[in-house]
Amino acid sequence: MDATPIEITVHRSLAGIAAADWDACACPEAADGGRPHDPFTTHRFLKALEDSGSVGPGTGWDPRYLTAQTEGRIIAAAPLYGKSHSQGEYIFDHNFAHAYENAGGRYYPKLQCAVPFTPVTGRRFLTRPGFEAQGMAALIQGAVQLAAENGLSSVHATFCDPAEALAGAEMGLLHRIGQQYHWENRDYADWDAFLADLSSRKRKALRKERATAQGFGGRIVQRTGDAIRPDHWEAFWIFYQDTGARKWGRPYLTRAFFEIAHDRLRDDILLVLAERDGHPVAGALNLIGRDALFGRYWGCTEHHPCLHFELCYYQAIDHAIARGLARVEAGAQGEHKLARGYLPVQTHSLHWFADPGFRDAVAKYLEAERDAVDHEIDVLTSYGPFRKPEVEEHQ
Repeated sequence: MDATPIEITVHRSLAGIAAADWDACACPEAADGGRPHDPFTTHRFLKALEDSGSVGPGTGWDPRYLTAQTEGRIIAAAPLYGKSHSQGEYIFDHNFAHAYENAGGRYYPKLQCAVPFTPVTGRRFLTRPGFEAQGMAALIQGAVQLAAENGLSSVHATFCDPAEALAGAEMGLLHRIGQQYHWENRDYADWDAFLADLSSRKRKALRKERATAQGFGGRIVQRTGDAIRPDHWEAFWIFYQDTGARKWGRPYLTRAFFEIAHDRLRDDILLVLAERDGHPVAGALNLIGRDALFGRYWGCTEHHPCLHFELCYYQAIDHAIARGLARVEAGAQGEHKLARGYLPVQTHSLHWFADPGFRDAVAKYLEAERDAVDHEIDVLTSYGPFRKPEVEEHQ
């Protein structure tokens, strides 16, 4: 018997895809009214990026969302974008672009299967339960066909989950490994239980940092849902602009994104604010998943020692412990996170190149890179702040 045919459709806007259909693929676990594992692939989050103008015309992120449909039902979807640059991706391919263009090719535009500006691991080939293999294969085939028919250089799926990475490699895509820092909750009852897991020297250092930060002359508050007010977004927009201008040249998100986030996403958001005299002077924005807290943005208008560590890392740990979350993902880069209990973990991406010679060259490069990253993770983990089981410490 012939397999049921699958129809692939390219959408220029999420407005053409019902939220229920998209989320049935992106977060079927949230059908019970609970939180999604990955808030970033929900229809509401991706639509907020689109409606706010953070992606779309003039941004270099041109929506090309894919859906796979059979028997009148969407069984799979992918957040796919045409890219005219490599900004906002966090798994960097600038060296690929330079090599491709030095060889006489045109690297851009390319196709990027990703959540824009978001270095968070999650499924990129979103499928209804029961259609995992069938749906992923259809989406990959659709993305590759779209690239080939339009003469594009490549397709990239960044920060995909490990199972997708293995499945994609079996389908012939190139598998790339990177690393970032996560904090893991070892069923800690409270902050002191976490500290007890650290070496004596690191434990003292963290206590000192928290005391220094909390002595900045104000109070630190955690806000989510209706506790977040419009004026909090006014303050955070200033923080975000300052940090974005220094790190990326210009902020990726528009002011309208934060207005839309207040209306549609505030139940997904944890905003940690340092307030003096009732006014926020620093803040960190996190998104809340079903079993993880995702640190995203930080900024300030006043500089105080250790306040960045407190708002971004220690308050996140407090929140995760209090709510029984399994981990905190603190974003891309930053070896300073290691001393604060965030250990290196692998990240994954998948790549397809139209030119077979270039593909072979990249495959050799990625093999060497994987070995280097694995070694770096082993070395960094050995320098982590946790007590060594074989070493008995004196308090």
